[in-house]
Amino acid sequence: MSKKLFTGLKIKNKEIKNRIFVPPMITPFAPQDSGYVVEKTVDSYRRMAQGQNGLIIVEATCVNFHGRLGRRQLGLWEDEQIAGHKQIVEAVQQEGSVVFVQIHHAGVVGIADDALCPSEYTHVKADGSEKIGRPMTAEDIKNVQDAFVSASLRAYQAGYDGIELHGCHNYLICQFLNKKVNQRQDQYGLKRTLFVEEIIARIREKVDDDFIIGIRLGGFEPTLEDAATNAVQLEKAGIDFFDISYGFRREQEVEMPENYPFWDIIYAAEYIKTKVNVPVFAANFIMDPDTAEAILTKAKVDMVGVARGVMVNYDWAKEAQAGLDVGRCLRCAVCMLYSDPEKCPGRILHKRNREKALT
Repeated sequence: MSKKLFTGLKIKNKEIKNRIFVPPMITPFAPQDSGYVVEKTVDSYRRMAQGQNGLIIVEATCVNFHGRLGRRQLGLWEDEQIAGHKQIVEAVQQEGSVVFVQIHHAGVVGIADDALCPSEYTHVKADGSEKIGRPMTAEDIKNVQDAFVSASLRAYQAGYDGIELHGCHNYLICQFLNKKVNQRQDQYGLKRTLFVEEIIARIREKVDDDFIIGIRLGGFEPTLEDAATNAVQLEKAGIDFFDISYGFRREQEVEMPENYPFWDIIYAAEYIKTKVNVPVFAANFIMDPDTAEAILTKAKVDMVGVARGVMVNYDWAKEAQAGLDVGRCLRCAVCMLYSDPEKCPGRILHKRNREKALT
């Protein structure tokens, strides 16, 4: 059905069979406080790959215990966690999909009581309570950078095709990149991309040339022009792709032209694409093949992320290519995918519709 959605894409020396990627989404399977991959985690990613999604980016995986966003978050903060990630890699690559892992630290929005932040910042939590981030010392910065590099090396040892540094959604790298959050007066405040540039340089020293290093980057950080400047600087530092999403939401200034056919974050991806030479990904509520195709062709981005669609229907890409009904997320008030995936109403409805179509 599609002219572009099912064409291939090359990032460095890695061939991706189509333009569909599964964005990183936290799975509910890891035992609390362990950070370990379990069998259900592997099975979930295997099914995504069997659905013929070209690229799968494994969920936010924390660089240390202190930086977690939740108690069931996966980790790569110790060598013993590598084995589980190897199982994910093998399961996905056997099905012909490329696989990256997202490397993460939550900073001030994490679950630690003494959460770190580039400079003092008051984070208002969902329940209305406040948490003040502890300004990072020079030693804190070095230690967290060490953790990013070590986690990335473990990802490399596990066999991942690449990593995606998590630089949006309020998390630590995003906090460094946003001038309303990062008000340091030292080199990390005067050049806000420096924190991540140094991480990239140190990873490059430890991996081969084919290993892909990308970043999920805030599209309004706090403005679109700031985000574009960040992207240009990070491309110079060696970033291989940009996956554009929302940045530090409380401190962003969203914009898009009047009558723009998509939504603001797609516009941010389209704009940033005009400023850089490496692939740019777009995502956010892309749930049907026609919308995915339109974004690829009109916004001229390189890949589209299908998150909810794939979680409702692992075979989204396969069925889209065959011209079948791919189903839809029903946007329930409480998402069952994070508690009991088999009770997801969208999954149940799609399964029933497929059974009817086959009878």
